[in-house]
Amino acid sequence: MDSSFAPSHKAIATQDLIRDIFPEAIEVDISSKRNNGEWPANSPDLNVLDYSLWSILEVEACSKPHQSIDALKKSLVKAWNNIPQGVIDRAVDDFPKRLKKCIDAQGGNFEDK
Repeated sequence: MDSSFAPSHKAIATQDLIRDIFPEAIEVDISSKRNNGEWPANSPDLNVLDYSLWSILEVEACSKPHQSIDALKKSLVKAWNNIPQGVIDRAVDDFPKRLKKCIDAQGGNFEDK
Protein backbone atom coordinates (compact mmCIF):
# COMPACT_ATOMS: atom_id res chain seq x y z
CA MET A 1 0.00 0.00 0.00
CA ASP A 2 1.17 3.53 -0.76
CA SER A 3 2.49 4.84 2.55
CA SER A 4 2.02 8.51 1.60
CA PHE A 5 -1.69 8.34 2.46
CA ALA A 6 -3.37 7.35 5.66
CA PRO A 7 -5.60 4.35 4.89
CA SER A 8 -8.66 6.32 6.00
CA HIS A 9 -7.96 8.92 3.30
CA LYS A 10 -7.95 6.26 0.60
CA ALA A 11 -11.04 4.39 1.78
CA ILE A 12 -13.70 4.16 -0.90
CA ALA A 13 -16.35 5.59 1.44
CA THR A 14 -14.09 8.55 2.25
CA GLN A 15 -13.38 9.20 -1.43
CA ASP A 16 -17.11 8.98 -2.26
CA LEU A 17 -17.94 11.45 0.51
CA ILE A 18 -15.26 13.87 -0.68
CA ARG A 19 -16.54 13.68 -4.27
CA ASP A 20 -20.12 14.30 -3.08
CA ILE A 21 -19.19 17.33 -0.99
CA PHE A 22 -16.31 18.69 -3.12
CA PRO A 23 -16.83 17.63 -6.75
CA GLU A 24 -13.76 19.65 -7.80
CA ALA A 25 -11.47 17.76 -5.38
CA ILE A 26 -8.30 16.23 -6.75
CA GLU A 27 -8.79 12.51 -7.39
CA VAL A 28 -6.79 9.88 -5.54
CA ASP A 29 -6.15 6.46 -7.06
CA ILE A 30 -7.31 4.09 -4.34
CA SER A 31 -5.79 1.02 -5.98
CA SER A 32 -2.91 -0.45 -4.02
CA LYS A 33 -1.43 -1.70 -7.32
CA ARG A 34 -1.27 1.66 -9.10
CA ASN A 35 -0.21 5.12 -8.10
CA ASN A 36 -1.61 7.26 -10.86
CA GLY A 37 -3.86 9.59 -8.87
CA GLU A 38 -3.46 13.33 -9.22
CA TRP A 39 -2.73 13.98 -5.54
CA PRO A 40 0.91 14.83 -4.73
CA ALA A 41 2.63 11.89 -3.11
CA ASN A 42 3.53 13.59 0.18
CA SER A 43 3.06 17.29 0.39
CA PRO A 44 2.62 18.98 3.76
CA ASP A 45 3.15 22.21 1.83
CA LEU A 46 -0.41 21.72 0.57
CA ASN A 47 -2.02 21.17 3.96
CA VAL A 48 -3.39 24.36 5.52
CA LEU A 49 -2.64 23.11 9.02
CA ASP A 50 0.94 22.23 8.12
CA TYR A 51 1.88 25.32 6.14
CA SER A 52 0.12 27.90 8.25
CA LEU A 53 -1.79 27.06 11.38
CA TRP A 54 0.37 24.54 13.27
CA SER A 55 3.07 27.17 13.74
CA ILE A 56 0.53 29.48 15.39
CA LEU A 57 -0.70 26.67 17.64
CA GLU A 58 2.86 25.72 18.52
CA VAL A 59 3.76 29.25 19.59
CA GLU A 60 0.54 29.76 21.55
CA ALA A 61 0.02 26.33 23.11
CA CYS A 62 3.40 24.64 23.24
CA SER A 63 5.74 27.35 24.48
CA LYS A 64 5.70 25.82 27.95
CA PRO A 65 5.65 22.21 29.14
CA HIS A 66 2.33 20.62 30.02
CA GLN A 67 1.80 18.31 32.96
CA SER A 68 -0.55 15.97 31.08
CA ILE A 69 -2.03 15.17 27.70
CA ASP A 70 -5.31 16.72 28.88
CA ALA A 71 -3.53 19.97 29.73
CA LEU A 72 -1.92 20.00 26.28
CA LYS A 73 -5.27 19.33 24.60
CA LYS A 74 -6.91 22.16 26.55
CA SER A 75 -4.09 24.51 25.64
CA LEU A 76 -4.38 23.59 21.95
CA VAL A 77 -8.16 24.07 21.93
CA LYS A 78 -7.79 27.45 23.63
CA ALA A 79 -5.10 28.50 21.13
CA TRP A 80 -7.24 27.29 18.20
CA ASN A 81 -10.25 29.26 19.46
CA ASN A 82 -8.08 32.38 19.69
CA ILE A 83 -6.94 32.26 16.05
CA PRO A 84 -8.80 35.05 14.27
CA GLN A 85 -11.11 33.78 11.52
CA GLY A 86 -9.38 36.12 9.08
CA VAL A 87 -6.08 34.27 9.60
CA ILE A 88 -7.76 30.95 8.83
CA ASP A 89 -9.54 32.43 5.80
CA ARG A 90 -6.27 33.80 4.38
CA ALA A 91 -4.54 30.45 4.85
CA VAL A 92 -7.34 28.65 3.01
CA ASP A 93 -7.51 31.34 0.31
CA ASP A 94 -3.76 30.88 -0.31
CA PHE A 95 -4.29 27.23 -1.26
CA PRO A 96 -4.82 27.79 -5.04
CA LYS A 97 -1.59 29.85 -5.21
CA ARG A 98 0.31 27.16 -3.31
CA LEU A 99 -1.12 24.46 -5.55
CA LYS A 100 0.03 26.36 -8.65
CA LYS A 101 3.52 26.76 -7.15
CA CYS A 102 3.61 23.01 -6.45
CA ILE A 103 2.57 22.25 -10.04
CA ASP A 104 5.14 24.71 -11.43
CA ALA A 105 7.81 23.06 -9.26
CA GLN A 106 6.63 19.64 -10.54
CA GLY A 107 5.92 18.53 -6.99
CA GLY A 108 9.30 19.68 -5.67
CA ASN A 109 10.11 22.23 -3.01
CA PHE A 110 8.53 25.60 -3.74
CA GLU A 111 8.63 27.43 -0.41
CA ASP A 112 11.48 29.75 -1.43
CA LYS A 113 10.17 30.43 -4.93
